[in-house]
Amino acid sequence: GLLTTGAYCDFKNDKNNGNVYGKLYNWYAVADTRNLCPAGWHVPTDPEWTALSTFLGGSTMAGAKLKEAGSTHWYGANVFGTNEVGFTALPGDFRPSNGIIVYHLFFSAYFWTSTQASTANGYYNWIPYSDKLLTRSSTSKKVGYSVRCIKDPI
Repeated sequence: GLLTTGAYCDFKNDKNNGNVYGKLYNWYAVADTRNLCPAGWHVPTDPEWTALSTFLGGSTMAGAKLKEAGSTHWYGANVFGTNEVGFTALPGDFRPSNGIIVYHLFFSAYFWTSTQASTANGYYNWIPYSDKLLTRSSTSKKVGYSVRCIKDPI
């Protein structure tokens, strides 16, 4: 739980969760020179996430357009998920820095950016089940979040 080197896990260490929702990576894995993403791809920076949010109508609307539609994976009716751009965000939740799981799958999606906020923290984006938000914040690099790769600029 207290790693300062690249690491990943499945939510609640259950492989079935990893197969459906993807792995949860700490920020050190995002910054690792071995690269999470395939050649020609990268973990988006904080400005790239902000540009996506702006393009989708801003932080009060973007989350809905990124979420998978329907309630197969999201908690409740997921009335706000439209998946307009085919991003299909899934609520993979997270692994706290102490490793103790207190939250629940189906409620939230968290995605790391590759941008440091400070020596100890990195920026991420949060999409909750309950509304249309895409919220940018920062937290300990030891936390496990989902990662999306995007194509490098040509």
